[in-house]
Amino acid sequence: QVQVVESGGGLVQAGGSLRLSCAASGRTFSMYAMGWFRQIPGKEREFVAAISWSGGNTYYADSLKGRFTISRDNAKNTVYLQMNSLKPEDTAVYYCAATNIGNGSPNIDEYDYWGQGTQVTVSS
Repeated sequence: QVQVVESGGGLVQAGGSLRLSCAASGRTFSMYAMGWFRQIPGKEREFVAAISWSGGNTYYADSLKGRFTISRDNAKNTVYLQMNSLKPEDTAVYYCAATNIGNGSPNIDEYDYWGQGTQVTVSS
């Protein structure tokens, strides 16, 4: 089992950058693939990015490729989401999640452990 806690959200102007962090507890963190999702009020939670347990494979929502980068540091039990060239439509609550599927997945149903989320607000 793993617990995850997101941090790094905040208010940023359009065109700016933020780096989200997701700290995980548990000695088996390196066995889990990790994902980032986001949710706008009134809409379904959507896939942002995922990374395999080793960090060797990464996946992105097509609309975010080139602006967002997911990475992980297994020694620190932490996964990151670097967000560049932010747009007002990126405003959402961002969630970190863990899955036993080693290569990661864009499928929200395959994630077992979720954090509480961190708010990202991009002003125009």
